[in-house]
Amino acid sequence: MQKIYYLFITLFVLLHTTFAQENPSKKIEIVYAGTLTIDNDKYPGATIFNSDQERKVQFRHQGMDIWCDVAVLYQKTNQVKAFGEVFIQQGDSLKMNSEFIEYNGDTKVAIAKENVKLRNEKMTLETQELFFDRNTQQAYYLNYGKIFDEENVLTSKEGRYFVGPKKSQFTTQVKITNADFVVNSLTLDYYHATGHIYMFGPTTITGKEYVAYGEKGYYDSKTEKGYFMDHARIDYDNKILTGDSLYFDRFKSFASGTNNLIIRDTLNKTLVKGHYGEVYKAQDSMYITKKALIISEVEKGKDSIYIHAKKILVTGKTGSRIIRAYTGARIYKTDIQGKCDSIHSSQITGLTRMIRNPIVWSGKSQMTGDNIHILANKQTEKLDSLRVFDNAFLIEKDTLGTGFNQVKGKLLKGKFKENKLNNVNLYQNTEVIYYAYNDEHSLVGINKSKCSQIRIDFAPTQQIETITFYKDVDGAIYPEDKISKKELLFPNFNWRGDEMLKSKEDIFPEEEKNIQLVPIHGIKSEEIDLIEEKLQPKVDN
Repeated sequence: MQKIYYLFITLFVLLHTTFAQENPSKKIEIVYAGTLTIDNDKYPGATIFNSDQERKVQFRHQGMDIWCDVAVLYQKTNQVKAFGEVFIQQGDSLKMNSEFIEYNGDTKVAIAKENVKLRNEKMTLETQELFFDRNTQQAYYLNYGKIFDEENVLTSKEGRYFVGPKKSQFTTQVKITNADFVVNSLTLDYYHATGHIYMFGPTTITGKEYVAYGEKGYYDSKTEKGYFMDHARIDYDNKILTGDSLYFDRFKSFASGTNNLIIRDTLNKTLVKGHYGEVYKAQDSMYITKKALIISEVEKGKDSIYIHAKKILVTGKTGSRIIRAYTGARIYKTDIQGKCDSIHSSQITGLTRMIRNPIVWSGKSQMTGDNIHILANKQTEKLDSLRVFDNAFLIEKDTLGTGFNQVKGKLLKGKFKENKLNNVNLYQNTEVIYYAYNDEHSLVGINKSKCSQIRIDFAPTQQIETITFYKDVDGAIYPEDKISKKELLFPNFNWRGDEMLKSKEDIFPEEEKNIQLVPIHGIKSEEIDLIEEKLQPKVDN
């Protein structure tokens, strides 16, 4: 009886195998079984196969093999249910273990359950239920899973693995854990061969020295560099970077941003803006251009200094910072404003140097010269003094008439009191044209004099209050009708009151206020697989 039973199994397997060979695209092939039974009460229309001491039950279907302890085959529907230490292998690389699997030979879809492990040469996927579609060569889970590769552990509520490109696609509660960083995301793609991450939803990457956020972008988990878009932000070296597009490279200690870039230096209470900028951690420096602006908080938050130029470079550690602003530089503070070609400002000395064609407005006064230095008190951060070197020229518009008070000399030294210009002294070849009034505000005459030194004291209203002449005074007060219009202006007179920066909004010239930006779109999602496919051979080699 036993011989007949085994003969029946052998004939069943042979007949089924022959039929499967005639229909290789359809039927599931039985490769080996120890015993065969039929239980229509429990499995109507099915054949039950059991393993023996020598081998497990084995099935094959179009390049995929299934091994298990017990299998239930439904011939009419071309389905098999496998139980107990189930093992699947497709080709040489893809392998899967589970306690149960249901496979449909017509749809070529497998459902694996209980302690599922899907493996290839670079990664292992673990979950409790996994769907594997052989048509699309995709495996996916809907209720939490975990993937391990050489360097990262990836978990998510929902995930999909693409066999061809060796890509994992994660959605909902995504987390990647690495020895050096952690990624938390809503949606991302991960390429196992390269370690590249592509973000398609809110994503935060927390490294040992940085935190990066973006809702679209790319990150290389092997080199810790990438770019971030859509509400992008990087917290790095006591600085917070935001912008339309941010780039970061941990090992080069470098970060950059493009379009609407803002760098908040929390340690130095400084805000830097522009449409392109770079941060170098090792050099403790920043570079900014394209509508560049730096705003430094002074006087314990009571005021701020605004500096603009085509390019701005900030270097040095806290307490020894240097700001360099090049080409078309402008400076604005509530009580002093200016323009020049370049600005050099040192936190060490408190000195701000205005270089080439400088002009400064303080209160009602306009000052020009070959070079201008402004010194701040390092402790209080208030304005202390001012120097104008060579061809110093101070102009104040007469408030009661149409003329201009003018003082010129080789050198000008000014002193501030509570950030307002209190007095100035001019030295060497000094000259003055000054409209003198009596107490009834009637014009007495025009003082036109020369001497070795002139001191001007300013009223709290910032208007000239008194003028004192020292040494070798030569001049007089002339009636207005006794002086020609030409004599009322010194040579090289140039009143530029219309250029004065009346508010912080005037820090930018008109041509930069409405600068047109080139939109940044990033890599199109449909191009990513092609890019990674080209990178694959380089990684393998």
